[in-house]
Amino acid sequence: MNNIKAVIFDMDGVILDSESICDITWEMTRKEFGLPDGTDAINECRGTNRTDSCIILKRIFGQELDAEKFLDRSSEHFMEIEFSSGIPLMPYAKEILEYLKPKYRLALASSTRGPTVLRQLTNAGVIDYFETRTTGEMVVHSKPDPEIYILACKSLGLKPEDCIAVEDSPNGAKSAIAAGLKTILIPDRTKPDEILKQKCWKVCKSLEDLKDFL
Repeated sequence: MNNIKAVIFDMDGVILDSESICDITWEMTRKEFGLPDGTDAINECRGTNRTDSCIILKRIFGQELDAEKFLDRSSEHFMEIEFSSGIPLMPYAKEILEYLKPKYRLALASSTRGPTVLRQLTNAGVIDYFETRTTGEMVVHSKPDPEIYILACKSLGLKPEDCIAVEDSPNGAKSAIAAGLKTILIPDRTKPDEILKQKCWKVCKSLEDLKDFL
């Protein structure tokens, strides 16, 4: 641990409780589009960017689906909820950022687009904790591809082995592991299998657990 210089966080499901809103908005959109149950689709799309989400949607629901329109409509529903009720922080999010800030450099690696990340983290009051933000439009392939974490490490001028990743989804954990970061998984909506658990450095119940070893 003496070499660890930075902690890189995912946003959705780690810092912000946005996944619960996504579940609602995806279900609303699925019904509007007359599609069958979309549990597999939303779980596969967790942690991915728009381009990869479109590929997944077309594979599951058929190539004739207007995936871009589906995502646009889901985003409209999401923003309606966001602007009317806000997006709550995950339990202990602000506390752990406050705790870690004096000890490590903090950064973000989120598949969400940059302007949305900026708006949501600003509204949540935690934007200033992050030295750099690597976001979905900056990469060709999103999680589970390692590209976003490799880029996030470069944004800090650090090697992957000098950084820890904090993720909630299997896609995110696979991305960080493949990039060479020590990976902490705090499962939210999608539970990891035993193989993935073994590949993670730590599997925790909440962000509060990070105080035990960081």
